[in-house]
Amino acid sequence: MSKMYTPWTEYMEPFKIKGNLYFVGCVAASSHLIATSEGLILLDTGYPQNLYMVIDGIYKLGFSPYDIKYIIHSHGHYDHLGGTKALVELTGAKTFIGAGDEDYANGKLDLTWAKELGYDAYHEAFEPDFILHDGDKITLGEVEMEFAAAPGHTPGTIAIFFNITDEGKEYKVAMHGGVGFNSMSLEFLDKYGLCHDCRQKFVDAIDRIIDRPVDIFIGNHVWNNDTKGKYQKILDGDKDAFVDPAEWKRFLQYQKEEMLKWIAEGK
Repeated sequence: MSKMYTPWTEYMEPFKIKGNLYFVGCVAASSHLIATSEGLILLDTGYPQNLYMVIDGIYKLGFSPYDIKYIIHSHGHYDHLGGTKALVELTGAKTFIGAGDEDYANGKLDLTWAKELGYDAYHEAFEPDFILHDGDKITLGEVEMEFAAAPGHTPGTIAIFFNITDEGKEYKVAMHGGVGFNSMSLEFLDKYGLCHDCRQKFVDAIDRIIDRPVDIFIGNHVWNNDTKGKYQKILDGDKDAFVDPAEWKRFLQYQKEEMLKWIAEGK
């Protein structure tokens, strides 16, 4: 067994990104909050071991976790849905996950990456309320979210697109739900008897979404979009630290090129 990861050691102060979009933790795996007139939307719950940080972050920003209406998962790995079962029991929020990852969430498939992170098993299984497909949209209050299938990292990885408003101006926000190559390595795929075509699906999905206009790119890990560095810029007075209309395409182009290298090198 690998050395157990300790996500509770990776606290990060919650903060407002822009408008009604907030970061609520953590360095180990990101969770984001969107405030609407009809309640809160939470993107990913993180590890079960640092759920208390996410809840605390929501309170610190002046919100209540009891107002969470929707929990949307970027994909079905332990570090993004591990806290969901407990949070649903606390709040009654409805849960969403991309088609293909529902059996990760409910425990029918042992592919949540819990064991690879050093935990003996995935004990936090739950049955998602809604399964998201390519092109689906949901609305809460004035916020409409659109989802695009972005398989590869997992079969049900999704990209998320929505608008936020800040000082009367709208900004287009996007997240790619999973770009880690760890679950697309030939070693991992062969270990679990999975098809190798997920790698090409990853590239093809990027091609479908790379040219969408995006003002603010958020990551489901802080290193995807330099969340920590941009937070420091906000502290230094740059209220537009997260606004970069070129970042989405730049990030995805890099991921695509790196995966094509992996495919060519047979990794």
